[in-house]
Amino acid sequence: MKLSKQMHTVDEFGVQNYSGKFLALIAVGTLYGTITLFAFLLLYFEQQTGKSNITNYADAFWTLQMSASTIGFGDHYPISIGGRIIVAMMFYIGVGLVGFIGALVADKIVGFANTNVRNRELRKQNDELLKHNKLLEGKIDTLLRHMEKFNNKNSPQ
Repeated sequence: MKLSKQMHTVDEFGVQNYSGKFLALIAVGTLYGTITLFAFLLLYFEQQTGKSNITNYADAFWTLQMSASTIGFGDHYPISIGGRIIVAMMFYIGVGLVGFIGALVADKIVGFANTNVRNRELRKQNDELLKHNKLLEGKIDTLLRHMEKFNNKNSPQ
């Protein structure tokens, strides 16, 4: 129970807002977990060719890490079709995860506004304004009825 309080908070609208640290931890864990698993596959495919410059797990891990970050130094690269598919998949997964982590860091530095929370606040304010408008409309209707009665009593017949 205590761990869930650290992972997220629940706002006044009942929405769970996850902490940036928790999201970054999940993203980094997912990124490196994927690299770790894909490196085995990459090494398998590249060892089948006999000509690859990816000769061990460290080379495969490094290649995928560079692919995920979009740096791609070119010191290691796949030559097998399977290896190229693995590196391409890692590129697309990595770009998303690295971009997400970068957005979390930028949010902490620059402090972007959370538009989802802001939109919920605006909807709540709009609901309150509509309720108040209906209350005022009812009072105006009552006032108009009283004025009609007053005018009907005081009008010459």
